[in-house]
Amino acid sequence: MLLLASSVLSASAQVERPKLVVGLVVDQMRWDYLYYYYNEYGNGGLKRLLNEGFSCENTHLNYTPTVTAVGHSTIFTGAFPSVSGIAGNNFTINDKEVYCCTDNGVKSVGSNNSAGQMSPHNMLVTTIGDELRIATNYQSKVIGVSLKDRASILPAGQSANAAYWWDTKAGQFVTSTYYMNELPQWVTDFNKANHTKPGFDIKTSNLGVTVTFKMAEAALKNEQLGKHDATDMLTVSISSTDAIGHTYSTRGKENHDVYMQLDKDLTTFLNTLDSEVGKGNYLLFLTADHGAAHNYNQMKSHKIPAGAWDYDKTTTELNTYLKGKFGMSQNPVMFEDNYQFFFNDSLIVACGKKKQDLIDASLQWLRNDPQFVYAVDNEKVATATMPDIFKKRIINGYFPHRSGEISVVTRPQFFGAQDSPTYKGTQHGQPYPYDTHIPLVFMGWHVAHGQSNIHYDMTDIAPTVCAMLHIQMPDGCVGTAIPEIAK
Repeated sequence: MLLLASSVLSASAQVERPKLVVGLVVDQMRWDYLYYYYNEYGNGGLKRLLNEGFSCENTHLNYTPTVTAVGHSTIFTGAFPSVSGIAGNNFTINDKEVYCCTDNGVKSVGSNNSAGQMSPHNMLVTTIGDELRIATNYQSKVIGVSLKDRASILPAGQSANAAYWWDTKAGQFVTSTYYMNELPQWVTDFNKANHTKPGFDIKTSNLGVTVTFKMAEAALKNEQLGKHDATDMLTVSISSTDAIGHTYSTRGKENHDVYMQLDKDLTTFLNTLDSEVGKGNYLLFLTADHGAAHNYNQMKSHKIPAGAWDYDKTTTELNTYLKGKFGMSQNPVMFEDNYQFFFNDSLIVACGKKKQDLIDASLQWLRNDPQFVYAVDNEKVATATMPDIFKKRIINGYFPHRSGEISVVTRPQFFGAQDSPTYKGTQHGQPYPYDTHIPLVFMGWHVAHGQSNIHYDMTDIAPTVCAMLHIQMPDGCVGTAIPEIAK
């Protein structure tokens, strides 16, 4: 009787967790897309999330630059760029521009191209998946899937079992030796069945949405996710919405069609989760890495102020000014990216100049340009005369020795792009609501239906999921669990 009582108490004392956690990111999905296309969505996809789940309607990125790598890392780590080290899609290390995931110490698996030479080694913090694996003594499986390498690698984390992304030159999914030495047979089979012509850019096609969800479903089934003693995690990012948005902007047939495809494929994906894992046995959240501005030509046609900023022209003119003022023969500003100007420290030292003098002169020059509302020294943002919300977002996004020295904030609805009356696309990266306001909907395990207009930050997503799982939040996390979800 004592043994029986002991076993019953032991069973009842086990930590209750879902069988599977699914983190779904829709690249460049503005919050208002939930409702702009609402009447055309079917009942089983995005409408199902809203009708069954809990929507945090006022969720924002609390940093800038609002770009893909930073968004994906922040969602799953709860850490600002100033903590995670992922300061942009591209940033500098020792005066050299680097791509966020490039790792020459690993090799491609699945092709002979450099597209597979990727890993999370530049990210300095853990993710939800890492903490889940630590909490279960590494019994949990964590797998990332996306067409973009950074959107697969950074969400899955440091200790992920696998991450898969698309090699355009090869026309199939690949990975790197960071994770494994050869593709599992099921991935090889999937590639054979879904191979595209080498060089075809699947990211700019609605097919990219379908293939991503199909790959996620293949991983779910073949890796038996949600069918182990420990909770598993699957991270999925839809990249085609971003590529199509950049090309055709936030309105029009192309954007409409890709969201109709997203809704259709999401319906199939949710039905697969229901049948494979069981309705109510998985916890899913849908969000976005950033939003996007409306096309400036469209805005201007309706008398709304908007425009393009030629960042290459500004960089060239700034270098010309600085070289003349300081008697330098080479460009002290290496490039502009993330609405930041990156200075060449080694060159400035070799020329016997003080970098702060060049920064101060640059600020004075940039502030005379009416395209900018603000231009600030990233080391002195706290004392700058500008709205607190902009200060905080710039400070949160600044990582010393990786970020640029100067940040600029353009006029609202102005963004870095070519100035042309035929330009159809869009961009993102600024601290304005059209770039920062994102959807955040939880559905499934222990999630009650409802919605809230309380302001929440992107950094609150990771601690919310971790609180529900009763595991430690990621080691660089600065967010707070959302009380309506993590009850």
